[in-house]
Amino acid sequence: MALASFFRNSPTPRWRIWGALAHGFAASVLAAGITLAPVSLSAAEKKFHLEEATIADIQKAIVDKQLTATQLVKLYLARIKAYNGPATNEAQGPLGPTTFIAHAKGINALSTINLRPAALMQYGFDEHHGRSMTDKVDDDPNMPDALEVAAKLDAEFARTGKLVGPLHGVVFAIKDQYDTFDMRSTSGADAAYANDRPPHDSTFVKRLRNAGAIILAKANLGEYATGTPRSSFGGAFVNPYDTERSPSGSSSGSGSAVAANLVTCAIAEETSSSIRGPARVHSAVGIAGTQELVPRTGMIQMGINTRIGPIARTVEDAARVFSVISGYDSKDPLTAFAMGRKPDQPYESFTHATSLKGLRIGVVREYMDKALFTKADEQSIDRVDAAVEVLKKLGATVIDPGEHGELFTKYIQALEPELLNAVYAKQHPEAFPVDESKKPTSDQISTLVDYVMDPSKAPGKFTLRDLGGGVFGGAGGGGRGGGGGGGGAGAAAAAAAALGGGAIGESRFTLEVYLRERGDANIQTFSDLLTKANFNVDPAYPSRKPALETQAKATTYDMAERMLRRFAVQEIILQAFADMNLDAVVYPTSNIPPGKLGQPQEPQVNGRQSQGWVFLGQQGFPAITVPAGFTTEVYDRVVDPKAPADAAVGEYGGFNNNVPTVLVGPVAAVLPVGVDFLGRPFSEPTLLKIAGAYEHATKLRHAPPEFGALVGEP
Repeated sequence: MALASFFRNSPTPRWRIWGALAHGFAASVLAAGITLAPVSLSAAEKKFHLEEATIADIQKAIVDKQLTATQLVKLYLARIKAYNGPATNEAQGPLGPTTFIAHAKGINALSTINLRPAALMQYGFDEHHGRSMTDKVDDDPNMPDALEVAAKLDAEFARTGKLVGPLHGVVFAIKDQYDTFDMRSTSGADAAYANDRPPHDSTFVKRLRNAGAIILAKANLGEYATGTPRSSFGGAFVNPYDTERSPSGSSSGSGSAVAANLVTCAIAEETSSSIRGPARVHSAVGIAGTQELVPRTGMIQMGINTRIGPIARTVEDAARVFSVISGYDSKDPLTAFAMGRKPDQPYESFTHATSLKGLRIGVVREYMDKALFTKADEQSIDRVDAAVEVLKKLGATVIDPGEHGELFTKYIQALEPELLNAVYAKQHPEAFPVDESKKPTSDQISTLVDYVMDPSKAPGKFTLRDLGGGVFGGAGGGGRGGGGGGGGAGAAAAAAAALGGGAIGESRFTLEVYLRERGDANIQTFSDLLTKANFNVDPAYPSRKPALETQAKATTYDMAERMLRRFAVQEIILQAFADMNLDAVVYPTSNIPPGKLGQPQEPQVNGRQSQGWVFLGQQGFPAITVPAGFTTEVYDRVVDPKAPADAAVGEYGGFNNNVPTVLVGPVAAVLPVGVDFLGRPFSEPTLLKIAGAYEHATKLRHAPPEFGALVGEP
């Protein structure tokens, strides 16, 4: 019996089947990357099916007159009603304490539904999910809701017989960090805006609408884009593959909504890994493109590391969305670098390759050396090792430094003294002494020349892990079950953290600019956001208020060291790509499966952080995450039984990361694993070729079994 038919017809609950398969046939299939034999479909089965429907499926059904855009929106609304309910116990409301539910019936991925009040009531949603908390009447005819937009698409198709654009009828959720003129935009905050709707769409949202997309919802997020999976307005949200586990990163609502088939596609944002991280833990595809390709105009807290990208269930669908949202925007000067860099053909045209012959792909063994990590890392590494073998079978030339080898280390050690110069000197005070006034007491240039001529003399001996764990790893902030990072571990990471400074004042500056441009009558400054908003008080998650208070105190804006580091790392990586003639590299999106909510996150080990391998992406390199299979068992962190019982909660809620923990397991758990393909800036066509060929050869995406098709759903 075909696996799909077995799931459909068996009287056994899907989650029990899924768990049983984890220890048998399916486990070996997923681990080895084997493709199941094609299923022979009857004529009835060839008709449109909502669950796992692709953009091509939807548009074919519309063209064949099996489906209208209005019918599609209603089908998704039914799934949202069924599966977007409360994910946790919140007896005191969304601002109060949270407890977690095994096999919860809801995932709370979507915080706002794009329906007028009457339609909202008709489809059974409460007022808190309404388009606006400040416009209760909501009758502006120039602000159509999702059903009205769908009806206009249907009328245009009936009139012309043609789709209005490349995303005709495609249903989206947008992370609530982005402006939508028809829905509240607050980055998850419960803030008292005079008008919780901004005056304009984000640039990419406007592009989606012009392409025929239907914006059905705003996705719940970690408030102000933190890794903690809850917001003061939207409440807590969870992973549909295990509702007691983390959905990973601030864009988790976007990932969960796609995974559970509440929408066709979603838009996410990452500053560290919150496109790729949520895609990874939701068996989905995420594109974090070249930094300069997608305009950031119209987002809350736009920063130098922020990237906008799609999460979808297939590589082709993600590429179709990327084709629409990418390109120059005069309001975001960073996108000027993208002029002339988009391919002549749409990005989706590169996703159909079945051979990778002629491509050279490096393996980032720095991220896959089991000897450096823990038992918690091993199954994810195994799945990506299996992915490397698939790449070889597809014809790629794989450049693999071996089990304990390192792809980039010699380039880092040879180039960082020259490229980081004064910052490198600050990083190594033992080699570059200064007096009490911090004035150099030696000839720093002479010392740097010595190190350039003979890198073996240089201090530090950093690897890619050290740079990632120290340079950017110190700005954590995830709570219990959240996705924040820890500080650097060990002497090398501590020294790397001395690069220091970073983006001084960036958070306050970018938020103040956003508020000034938004022009709200009540919330005009950072201080207003602190004094005119409600914040959650929840032992399970940290409050966002203390971090915002710290950011609000900044009085200078200094990006000099951040930009120097960024340029230095880009040159180092590009030198390595050129020297080895690489087209791309491959590595695990993260080594650590999603952890238990309410429990400590896996601590940093040798530069490995719990939320994933974020460093290269933070420097603007494009990366695509693709499903690489599932775990069969995991190891979890728990508080050391010897620790004081009252020491586990931090001062402002969330887990106290200073409390000793222990690793327990193995625990049977079928959880998604993701593989990253990363390349040079503007190499998306090559990355999509690799990702598409790998996906086609393996077909490792599976929907969460407890959130399957509804009764009567096509």
